[in-house]
Amino acid sequence: MGIELKDVSKTFEMKNKKVEALKPTDLIINDGEIFGLIGFSGAGKSTLLRLINLLERPSTGSITINDVSLDKLSEKALRIKRQKIGMIFQQFNLIESKTVYENIEFVLKASKFDKHKVKDRVKELLELTGLSDKINTLPKNLSGGQKQRVGIARALANDPEVLLCDEATSALDPDTTKNILRLLKKINQDLGITIVLITHEMEVIKEVADRVGVMSAGEIIEMNDVYNIFSHPQHEVTQGFVQDIYDFVIPPHIQESDGSQVITIKFLNENAEANYVNQLYRHFDLEISILNGRIEYINEMPLGFLMLHVQGDTGEIAKLKTFIDDSKGIERAEIYG
Repeated sequence: MGIELKDVSKTFEMKNKKVEALKPTDLIINDGEIFGLIGFSGAGKSTLLRLINLLERPSTGSITINDVSLDKLSEKALRIKRQKIGMIFQQFNLIESKTVYENIEFVLKASKFDKHKVKDRVKELLELTGLSDKINTLPKNLSGGQKQRVGIARALANDPEVLLCDEATSALDPDTTKNILRLLKKINQDLGITIVLITHEMEVIKEVADRVGVMSAGEIIEMNDVYNIFSHPQHEVTQGFVQDIYDFVIPPHIQESDGSQVITIKFLNENAEANYVNQLYRHFDLEISILNGRIEYINEMPLGFLMLHVQGDTGEIAKLKTFIDDSKGIERAEIYG
């Protein structure tokens, strides 16, 4: 069960030139998980998302959702299957002349939903998305967050197995983004719907995803659970995304030398909440200053970073580094510039 791509690629022909938007890709997205795809513009993430529901036909390979091979379906069967693949768009895609109720009703009527149950289904979706008081409101009188909630309600109308989110929060302010992400997480947890979301913001991945694939130049260059991506990024593109989140840079007035060094420490799991700096003060005859520090909670697991400026005897600094290296669940971290 879930989503499986086998040797899937996509090449476009543009002005007598072939553009390989997605290189041959194998990918399994587990049933019921939130899977994120992150990359810069042109990385291929939108193409991959649109291949999942065959809005784009693959140049090679096969796509399977819950044991059904989409690329082998007739056009009629594919249209029916797409009703179980909801899609949320960056620009909401609402019908401006229709009320909130009518926008959701339109989707249900188009799928030939039982007309006797339409009213109750719309009300159920409005309650789920927190829009019950906006039932007769036109889109022009809604905030961006409310418009996206209507978009989510529409995507959920036909009780989908999969929800595809195409930069669903990039047009929203930070507070509204967090509210929409909380709603998506609640939908995933309460309804068990598999969610695939694409974004160029690592903060979005951190908030909701279980696993993430990092894309660049038409391929997935790194994939792991979100905690490991943040704690041990491998590819330089991934390291850049992580650095953007933590924004750890050595202050320009700090000059490193033999007796003055900047050391960044990474705290994993429960160690992120330990009062570790006091141990360093007690054990070493050094002047230790905190330059920066942050604890994140990723899938409810803490991950901490601490940047220290250490001054004193070179040999004593070397002993401090060895002490850190020997500490369980604590590592010296690189700063990706």
